[in-house]
Amino acid sequence: MEVSVTSHERGDYTVVEVVGEIDVYTASVLREKLAELIDAEHTDLIIDLTGVGFLDSTGLGVLVGALKKIRGFGGRLLLVIDQEKVMKVFRITALTQVFMIHATLEGALSA
Repeated sequence: MEVSVTSHERGDYTVVEVVGEIDVYTASVLREKLAELIDAEHTDLIIDLTGVGFLDSTGLGVLVGALKKIRGFGGRLLLVIDQEKVMKVFRITALTQVFMIHATLEGALSA
């Protein structure tokens, strides 16, 4: 399965919309897009994962790496997750305590 990663500005944030599956084969697409944005000084990001049907440990690694890099610049990274199967991965790994996770984009934007 392919993955699509696009971004647009919304208020103080850059919203990164991800659609598809994030796994060992597609995680590099997300990694490259996030690195490009962070390098261009977009350090307040909302990653919208509502279009993601599957996320594996490689995808988690990409998100954790981006979070560390953004925090190094004093930025913020928020996630939007509305599917239980994706949320479960964050619960099992206790990453719900590391990431700020919202059920909707509007909720993340008002955080």
